[in-house]
Amino acid sequence: MLDDPIMIRRKDPADTLSGLMQLSAQTSFEAIIEGNEYIAGNINAVVIAGMGGSALAAEMVIALTRGWLHIPLVVTKGYDLPGFVNDNTLVITISHSGNTEETLSCYDQARAKNCQLAVITTGGALFEKAAADGVKRIKIPAGAQPRMSTVYHLRGLLKILQHFLIIDGDLYQKLEESGEWLSGQVKAWAPEVPTEQNIAKQLAVKSAGKTPVIYAGELTWPLAYKWKISWNESAKNIAFCNQYPEFNHNEFIGWSSHPVEKPFVIFDLMSHLEHPRIRERMELSDRLLSGMRPHAVSVELQGETLLKQLLWGLALGDAASIYTAILNGVDPAPVKLVERLKKELS
Repeated sequence: MLDDPIMIRRKDPADTLSGLMQLSAQTSFEAIIEGNEYIAGNINAVVIAGMGGSALAAEMVIALTRGWLHIPLVVTKGYDLPGFVNDNTLVITISHSGNTEETLSCYDQARAKNCQLAVITTGGALFEKAAADGVKRIKIPAGAQPRMSTVYHLRGLLKILQHFLIIDGDLYQKLEESGEWLSGQVKAWAPEVPTEQNIAKQLAVKSAGKTPVIYAGELTWPLAYKWKISWNESAKNIAFCNQYPEFNHNEFIGWSSHPVEKPFVIFDLMSHLEHPRIRERMELSDRLLSGMRPHAVSVELQGETLLKQLLWGLALGDAASIYTAILNGVDPAPVKLVERLKKELS
């Protein structure tokens, strides 16, 4: 089925696969900051507020700045900001649609507490509020689903952090420089590449009819979360994720009881950049759980830097989950139940 172009077009009417093939173009998106001139202040913490796919880029920034960022950077996914925020806190609100009620709530709280504030969105109420209040804002291109716009969000986040003197422009520049490399990688997962040569299709075949459980290390944890989101929203498939070494302190034991036959597929996202004990733990855990759960499918993340590995894994998760949607007989693009929920809440 996955090597039948007619079937793919029928099951993917919005042509999300074509959009994925153009993902590398997002790396050169020029994030332009609008709003009043910023006067450098004493920022001692950064809080990024966002939900679902809109929060993915924030998780990536935490991984990319791990070990050297000089102030705390945390992500909040809900209606409320942490209690510590004040006028020395930079709050960045991300809502792809601009109408996410939880993020709008965080925006209002940041204003009330006189925080330094910035916005990333395609438009909607969040952009209107920011424009009316003179708040720093970046407008990103609309059209794609939030989970397919992570690189746009990442460009915006890096630009804002640079603007507020939290980081320099190195990551922003390297992200753009990675575009050509990413383009070459993504071509290997195109619809015309047959299954036996296409890892994205192979992963989809392995996950068809099963529940994916994705594991990663501390650095690449955002990818496990991304794959979960992609299978949830694109494949309309329940999925779960966790990270090592935390896995070995609880969930590890959860696999050890009956039934032995479990309808799951295990994906271990492997990176040579993780602490060397992470790989040892993943391989040993798989061996010790032999016969208690399916053997893990190891996916070796490609790229010599963490940034490239995150981009590669991001794109592969999208491709594999779209192919899984085709096998599941569902349209990968819409998230109708989410839209219905939002409508009824309003």
